[in-house]
Amino acid sequence: MNHRQKPQGGNLTNLKEFVLLGFSDVPHLQWFLFGLLIVMYFFILLGNGTIVLITRLDSALQTPMYFFLGNFSFLEMCYVSITLPRMVFNLGTQRRTISFIACAAQMCCTLVLGAAECFFLAVMAYDRYVAICKPLHYALIMNQRVCSQLVTGSWISGIPAQIGQTSQIFSLSFCGSNQINHFFCDIPPVLHLACGDIFVNEMMVFLGAVIFALIPFLLIVFSYSKIISTVLKLPSATSQAKAFSTCSSHLAVVMLFYGSAMVTYFRSNTSHSGGTDKVLSLFYTVVTPMFNPIIYSLRNKDVTLALRKLLCKHSTKI
Repeated sequence: MNHRQKPQGGNLTNLKEFVLLGFSDVPHLQWFLFGLLIVMYFFILLGNGTIVLITRLDSALQTPMYFFLGNFSFLEMCYVSITLPRMVFNLGTQRRTISFIACAAQMCCTLVLGAAECFFLAVMAYDRYVAICKPLHYALIMNQRVCSQLVTGSWISGIPAQIGQTSQIFSLSFCGSNQINHFFCDIPPVLHLACGDIFVNEMMVFLGAVIFALIPFLLIVFSYSKIISTVLKLPSATSQAKAFSTCSSHLAVVMLFYGSAMVTYFRSNTSHSGGTDKVLSLFYTVVTPMFNPIIYSLRNKDVTLALRKLLCKHSTKI
């Protein structure tokens, strides 16, 4: 990450609001995007809400793996609700302003839930590691108390640091422009408006990315290296395929989320461009939550069966 210093002088402003430029650079697509995002938001809530419901109601899904999946799906619903409704509102009304406080709150919530998502993905990888590499001890290791602790830790671990990070960023002075070249208050475009030496802030962002994104990712890599090593020792190709099938859905979500998020936060500040950041951010804020229920329902026989049972039960009542 490169040292960047903006001029200390110039027009310093005591900003009361920002302007989220969003997709204003493509005016001919405004109403298309408005409709598309509404459909995507509905699908995200419906798909992830269904997974939350069936993991709570279906007796066959009362296992640690689906306990984590239910929490993860609920997290996805919360995560997307921080940014997508405002994007839709801005597109529909063409009112792009967001207050200073609302911008800080949006950034803080996004960071907290983003950290929780990284931790959940690591926990789910650990669950698969124990199930495949230590099957005889699975019930003992992944007992109800441990699962509850892992879920609680995933939800709350990022809160203190991300509140501190947000407070530090919004205590900076901002230069004349209040236009954020993004569709939500993300760190890179907000820091781009700051005045003075922001090297410390950039290093804190980098440190936060290491702690809350890179370390969980390395834990995922470690878990899957052990899983692959164990699976390859299984005697038959059928056993290997069955073991890998329980991991494929999780791996697909990991690649979607981490691929875009890590490129966004680990690039140097000088390599940031508004258009690229917006596309990458769409992946980890909208596309991943949308594909999560598709991936798990299509790739997971237990979820598909539970969904069919739920639909059949509902249709018989009608």
